[in-house]
Amino acid sequence: MAVACIAVLVLAVNWTIAATVATATGSDEAEHSRAAVIAVDQHWLEAELGGDTAWLDDLLLPEYRSVGADGSVHSKAAIMAHAAKNRGNDEERRKVEAWLKTHPSGQDVVIHGDTAILTFHDPKQGAASGVRSSDVFVYADGRWHALYSQHSAAGAG
Repeated sequence: MAVACIAVLVLAVNWTIAATVATATGSDEAEHSRAAVIAVDQHWLEAELGGDTAWLDDLLLPEYRSVGADGSVHSKAAIMAHAAKNRGNDEERRKVEAWLKTHPSGQDVVIHGDTAILTFHDPKQGAASGVRSSDVFVYADGRWHALYSQHSAAGAG
């Protein structure tokens, strides 16, 4: 459970930055664009923290996997079960918000065809060496879907 909480905290950095950009751009999550990838990632955080398992079920592909900094693997079912526990409870949200205040993050999106990689990094270390996490999305059926996430301990101290 602690590993899942750490993974959520690392992802939270990503989502907070994404929210700022998505709000500024007013992006439509269905667009095939950088802004849409960021908006979808932000929505993902909100869905996990708020327990919106229906939205997560649509976002996460059946093959979705999240690999933690320690090598632990979390399936779509595990992510959805964790989100369901957050429904009606703001304890996880408070933890994420506290972590975000002390862990600023930079981000980058690369789109190639129908695949997007959203990467978050420790700004002190830079994008070339301080990658905290990456989310891989696939554009299918008119929207972005999450396929894979990889997390590291860069800048987590």
